[in-house]
Amino acid sequence: MAQYVNNADFLAAIKKYKQTIKEAEEKGLPKPQIPNYLGECILKIATHLSYKPNFINYTYKDDMILDGIENCINYFDNFDPEKSSNPFAYFTQIIYYAFLRRIQKEKKHSYIKNKLIQDMAFDSFDIQAHDEDGHYHNAYLDFMQNNSNFDSSSFEVKKKEKVKKSTPTLDDFIEKDNE
Repeated sequence: MAQYVNNADFLAAIKKYKQTIKEAEEKGLPKPQIPNYLGECILKIATHLSYKPNFINYTYKDDMILDGIENCINYFDNFDPEKSSNPFAYFTQIIYYAFLRRIQKEKKHSYIKNKLIQDMAFDSFDIQAHDEDGHYHNAYLDFMQNNSNFDSSSFEVKKKEKVKKSTPTLDDFIEKDNE
């Protein structure tokens, strides 16, 4: 069990908050805000999960943490203390899958960006004047030499529906991104 969040205290605070919600509904008052303690617990869970080896080296780790917190807040009311006494596990799972979704989304954006650069017309790049040695360089050729290991087949998009038999085009990714 994680020592940074006490599961028993976390569960007790959730029960107290659920009771507060019930009382507010009976009085016709708006739903009360999630208490700071519960928010701190969710923040600690998300932050500590981001230290795991499979999440630590991403440059967009802060976005992953924020996605996890947002999902926890969205699904907070779905946790039922009558059915489960382990809110730590419940919220850890929500955050874990939020992290995976963010990673997949960032990979997709990176693929699109690299594919756009790769498909740019040769004339789009200007020839630079020269470097310190007096040699001229073409920015496009430099990019292609430095990124020659970019392979579009390494990017996979997982879908729930049938897998298309044809290779997806760049337009397919852009259309999905705009939806």
